[in-house]
Amino acid sequence: MAFDYQPYIIGQSLVVRPIAADDFDGLYQAANDPLIWAGHPARNRHQIEVFRPYFEMLLETGAAVVVLVKHTGQIIGCSRFYEAPTSGREISIGYTFLNRASWGGTVNADLKALMMGHVFKIMPEVWFHIDPTNIRSQKATAKLGAVCMSQEDLDLGTGTTRWMCFRLLKSDWATKPNEDE
Repeated sequence: MAFDYQPYIIGQSLVVRPIAADDFDGLYQAANDPLIWAGHPARNRHQIEVFRPYFEMLLETGAAVVVLVKHTGQIIGCSRFYEAPTSGREISIGYTFLNRASWGGTVNADLKALMMGHVFKIMPEVWFHIDPTNIRSQKATAKLGAVCMSQEDLDLGTGTTRWMCFRLLKSDWATKPNEDE
């Protein structure tokens, strides 16, 4: 079964759908905050001239999704599926950011539950690659139950860089999403 890199998933509070060219304004509104990028390698991505090429790259991948609040339709961030560069077929989730209003609650866990549920329909594991300096993302990924398996020099599309490689097995994933709503 082929993996759908741009699914349309409706959860209890979020909608995950393929990114579109006309999502730029809404996604930039979500990203236009220096604190979102403070712990990220691309610390200036809140600037429109830096965000625009990032957005274009997301569009070109054919694997990025936007995240919306279900009851308002507001874009609050994005994420992406991609094949792990260390193997031939494992699916990874990354390139995720959420606006700050979505921090500290269940939004990231809800988003990842929807995305992991999608992966786990056909794959036994999912991978996350996190910059070693991005402590916030490391903690959030560990909360999901993922385990850091290694640190490797990988090219995830922007040149070879050091990444922490987290793996989450379907059998270890305790939270199951409700995608029926």
